[in-house]
Amino acid sequence: MRDFIFRNIVSGGPSIIRKPGGYRSNLELTNSLRSNFLAAQQDYAADAHLGDGAAAINGNGNTNGNGFHHDGRPPTSVWTAQEEGALYVPRIDWSLAGLQEEPAQYDITVKLFFLPTGAVANRAQHAKEALDLVLRELGVKEVTLLIVSFPGMSFEGDCEWEADKLNATQGSDEKEANTWPAIEDLHRQGLVRNLGIAEFGSEKLARFLKRVQVRPTVNQINIKNCCNVPPPLVKLAKEQGIELLVHSDCTDILSKGTLRELLGQGLQGAGLLADPETNSDGLRGDLTPQWVVKYTAVVRDRGVIESKGYFACADLTEE
Repeated sequence: MRDFIFRNIVSGGPSIIRKPGGYRSNLELTNSLRSNFLAAQQDYAADAHLGDGAAAINGNGNTNGNGFHHDGRPPTSVWTAQEEGALYVPRIDWSLAGLQEEPAQYDITVKLFFLPTGAVANRAQHAKEALDLVLRELGVKEVTLLIVSFPGMSFEGDCEWEADKLNATQGSDEKEANTWPAIEDLHRQGLVRNLGIAEFGSEKLARFLKRVQVRPTVNQINIKNCCNVPPPLVKLAKEQGIELLVHSDCTDILSKGTLRELLGQGLQGAGLLADPETNSDGLRGDLTPQWVVKYTAVVRDRGVIESKGYFACADLTEE
């Protein structure tokens, strides 16, 4: 088993916060990953000054004399990095990490997506790994809000009443309740100030609150298909002191097929994975996405997004 860590910065400079639009998180993630892979290949290849011996670094026969693949891609070792048993794609210069102002000046929101392909038994480890990467990237010791998104949850229906009713049967109460203590631990350790959840309707939320110790202060929902927040959910949230927020994210944020396409040998792929059809060398095995984490750091008094990006993790079971 081998871990892949993917990291991208959505934008290189500050931007003003705007009202949520229809740009779904899976498109934002995959498009920015693709752009970052290409930029890293170009930047690190230019810095490497590869010589005639570079082909030996790559270790395959699909390179020309200076170590580059025949399709123009540089060797994998040039733009990725091994760190503590994980392959970082692309490599990260941690010396450049950190925010411009003091941490107290920011509201930092982190959203952790547990994926349907991820192992439930490893969620505690995954949550800690994901949060540690964000803390390291931003150079801070805590985040303002951590929102947890469980797989299989949505608000789908012809109206808000139907969406709320269908939501009551989605997900897994048992898995969600059993995962939550690991999230509570991050709060108790002082790494997270407030906790939140996503896509919990009135019945799901009522059942969930009975089983947790540290209650979420935020419930984030996507009502793109039902227009309004269900009245029973509004009533329950008000009674329990939970803030309702609307978002445009989705839970199918990184599928196995999408990830293989991003890392494959196609025209828009990164060229990391082997392709038997074209006899292209690369990593072989079953690649399974585990989690995705999205972070946003906002300068509180100016309402400006200084840093926004994603980390994602996948396991490669090598052949």
